[in-house]
Amino acid sequence: MVLNMRLLFEIDTKDYDINGKAFVRPSSRCIYIKDGLVAMVHSLKYNYYKFPGGGIDSNETKLDALIREAKEEAGLVIKKESIREYGYVHRIQKDDTNNYDYFVQDNYYYLCDVLDVMVAQDLDDYEEEEKFTLEFVDYKDAINVNRNCCHGPKDQIMIEREAKVLELLHLDGLL
Repeated sequence: MVLNMRLLFEIDTKDYDINGKAFVRPSSRCIYIKDGLVAMVHSLKYNYYKFPGGGIDSNETKLDALIREAKEEAGLVIKKESIREYGYVHRIQKDDTNNYDYFVQDNYYYLCDVLDVMVAQDLDDYEEEEKFTLEFVDYKDAINVNRNCCHGPKDQIMIEREAKVLELLHLDGLL
């Protein structure tokens, strides 16, 4: 349970058996804004944008995962002292992929600054297959792509989550 960080919104599809087996996988996500543009990972294969970040391993903190994932997915080297909490999204939905009944994820978003030097990406196999590419994008363009393009088999709920966070960043005066 999150006690301090602001809840941005919840996604609950209510299409699962709450008494079933849950797969719980929290994540950390990087929000880096430079000259009014947002650093986002673009899946060239499925044409969607996501904030750099991913799952928190059992042996790491939220911030350790944030730093690791931003570096691996986007080549961004976060300045640890610059990290500021933005908020989190609580997501719960049916899970047909992992022999579980439903999936629970708290997605923790952090505002960050990064070093001017980038490093090479270190992508997982599926990230390589999707051709993850770092792009600095206007938030309106990312929202438009996420909401109006075909993304093949990708989970539209996850893609819409990123569009909603972009909208909130704009409403909060950060974009």
